[in-house]
Amino acid sequence: MPKVRANGVLLSYEQQGQGEPLILIPYLAADHAFYAFQLADYSKHFTCIALDLRGTGESEGPDEPHSTENLAADVAGFMQELGIERAHIFGLSLGAAVGMWVAATHPQKVKSLSLHSAWPKSDPYLKTVVRGWQTAAKSLPSVADMVVESIFPWCFTPELYADKPDHIEALANFVRGRPHQSLGAFLHQSNAVIAHDALSHLHEIAAPTQVTFGKHDMVTSTRFAQSLTSAISQSELTVFDRCAHAPIYEDIETFNACTLSFLKGRCG
Repeated sequence: MPKVRANGVLLSYEQQGQGEPLILIPYLAADHAFYAFQLADYSKHFTCIALDLRGTGESEGPDEPHSTENLAADVAGFMQELGIERAHIFGLSLGAAVGMWVAATHPQKVKSLSLHSAWPKSDPYLKTVVRGWQTAAKSLPSVADMVVESIFPWCFTPELYADKPDHIEALANFVRGRPHQSLGAFLHQSNAVIAHDALSHLHEIAAPTQVTFGKHDMVTSTRFAQSLTSAISQSELTVFDRCAHAPIYEDIETFNACTLSFLKGRCG
């Protein structure tokens, strides 16, 4: 994989497709490959650049605390090093938290912003859930095992487990087959989730923004919708009725069609 040093950290990434640049920012404990179900569709219209955040995939992981704002500085530096003046910024969950910071602190770099399963500021409920994941990560053999056993049930509806067990198993195998994130890197990253607070900076986001939630998401539920859409001037809201926290896997066709329609509408 190609790598570039940005903001003092060596970041790895994958690029495919042609068109305007679309930067895909991964979520907690994930690397660039976890947008596999989107890239086939998106790369027909965009130059898709999916990166590994610090401490994930093949990127460096300095053993030091960092914030979602620090991760956004990594992304902005990454764009600068690749000579990307302006891009569509796309993220789910932690990726969305990082994306909103990129758009707030570097508005000139962002042509459109896609915030999926996002939240502007961690509340006590979200913090409690993530601390539970940290406890599980310390007691299980690997971070990947924790993702499958502790995070998956928050990402998917009971119906998906019941109706498509093979899909769940395939996703679990995929997670376990990716480069392993160290416990220390996961704790740094999850602490950034717990501390996330971009609420007072949302008004600085100037880019057209798509905000989406899964109707059955409890971690980043629609309780955050109003605070996001009221503060971001050019925002629009979509709720996926059959999904929880990860519509990118639960209703791939609907998610891809909806998000690609937004992205294509902001080209040119």
